[in-house]
Amino acid sequence: MNTENGYKIIKQILFVLIAAFLLSLTSYTQTQQKMSARILLIPLDDRPPCLQFTVKIGLIGDAEIVTPPSELLGKFTTPGQSDKIVEWLKAQDLKSFDAAIVSLDMTAYGGLVAMRRYGDTTAADALQRIEMLREIKRRAPKLTLYVQSVIMRLAPTGDGKNETYREKLSRWAEISPYAESKAETAKLEREIPAEVLTDYKNARQRDLRVNLKAIDFVREGTIDYLILSQDDAKPRGIHVADRERLIAEVNKLKLTDRIAVQPGADEVSMLLLARALNRHFNFSPRIKAVYSSEELANKAMPFEDRALRETVSFHIKATGSQEVKNEAQADLLFYVYASRFEPGRAESFAREIEEKIKKGNRIVVADIDPKGDVQGGDPKFTAELGSRNIFPELNSYASWNTAGNTIGTTLPQGVIFALAQAKLMRSKDAANRIWTAQNWFTFHRVLDDYYYHTEVRAKAKDFIAQNKWSTLRLSDEASEKVEAFSRKLMLDSFAEFSDVYFRKNKNGLQKNVSCEKPSDLSFDLPWNRTFEAEINFDLQCRVAGKN
Repeated sequence: MNTENGYKIIKQILFVLIAAFLLSLTSYTQTQQKMSARILLIPLDDRPPCLQFTVKIGLIGDAEIVTPPSELLGKFTTPGQSDKIVEWLKAQDLKSFDAAIVSLDMTAYGGLVAMRRYGDTTAADALQRIEMLREIKRRAPKLTLYVQSVIMRLAPTGDGKNETYREKLSRWAEISPYAESKAETAKLEREIPAEVLTDYKNARQRDLRVNLKAIDFVREGTIDYLILSQDDAKPRGIHVADRERLIAEVNKLKLTDRIAVQPGADEVSMLLLARALNRHFNFSPRIKAVYSSEELANKAMPFEDRALRETVSFHIKATGSQEVKNEAQADLLFYVYASRFEPGRAESFAREIEEKIKKGNRIVVADIDPKGDVQGGDPKFTAELGSRNIFPELNSYASWNTAGNTIGTTLPQGVIFALAQAKLMRSKDAANRIWTAQNWFTFHRVLDDYYYHTEVRAKAKDFIAQNKWSTLRLSDEASEKVEAFSRKLMLDSFAEFSDVYFRKNKNGLQKNVSCEKPSDLSFDLPWNRTFEAEINFDLQCRVAGKN
């Protein structure tokens, strides 16, 4: 073969390879573009419930969730870069999104922790920053805006620096509005540093002004739907006046169908995501709540200011779903377990769930800590669900921190998966994506909510105490050691629960779904404390026989 012919052959081979590469790239791009929805998200902060959970639940609805770069979102007591986030927003092609979910607390102050302090952001700064909502609506009039704004909680953030007065300030916030507590209030005001109390009061006043402005944005049509969410609270306290003023304003303007005032904070972006996808795909499932205890359903759970039953109802409505009383009308049955201290109830409630699954009912489960001292899954109830192979048969499950956090995580997953089953699994690629996301998130919930929060976290706190470190704020070096300690324990849990979760049920919901065992577990304490962990792993599922 002469040199000239050799060059020609090489050129032809290169041409074929380049063409094949471009074709595969085009095919890959087209596959990426086949997702059913595109949602813009400005999260409350960078913690997993506000960011990771929302992005992952979005995948169950075959939705791409687009967020600002993580470095703009801040970390713990370092506020997010609100002005840069506003600039990032302005640079987006807003008309390419099907909806936007915006945290006013991130936009105005730099996140949830920053909204509890006045010194970082004045009222004028905050009000100016949220004006960007009007610009979003002007540039993309058809873009539906779902917005969250938090009603400040009673206690300041525990940051390791304010332990000498933190509990006193929290107590002052709880009792100061009431005449019968006048003497104790005066005593606390002498003991709390004056500048701290002033900053706290100023932050509350500023945050109330922002919340009132948000209501005005709804009135004028800038915001399409708003959740004013009450962060950790009690039935009595300084927050009640703020909340009641906001409710009065909503009622006066007749905006109750477009504004909800309800418990919660960290979970609200997930609720709004469920609402956005329901609206986008014209879907609104009917949900009946089933309580393990009617007595507990009528009581306020720890860190909340209203009865459990009310929290459930508010959250169902927030997702754009309908609450029904008649089981025969329900698309989903929402099993709410709060009976950890009732002998035998874990077994009987799990058995009820199992029987409903066998009858073809779709089930959502919330496991709630009624005392607030564990803030993770109940060992007995978790064991019952696991031994009966119930977890893979559920639409959703959650059990972390407050009742609102738990309910506001399981409901969105359950509702979005119901939507996916009804409308989104039109192709094999979409079905594979959705089943992968669904199994990832359910597996993740048990791994995080039970294995980490109930089992490993307690051991990690003992490890911290043995080393005489602060549980509120670890140094980077200490945090790395706690992560390594916890990761080792989590690897055992990871393997153990993989064997439980991925047992094949030939007649179950996932009889045509096959999943590879999850792999590559990672574990991180993003805020250098044990209160939350960012857990990740790889998982791939496929549906057999679907075109």
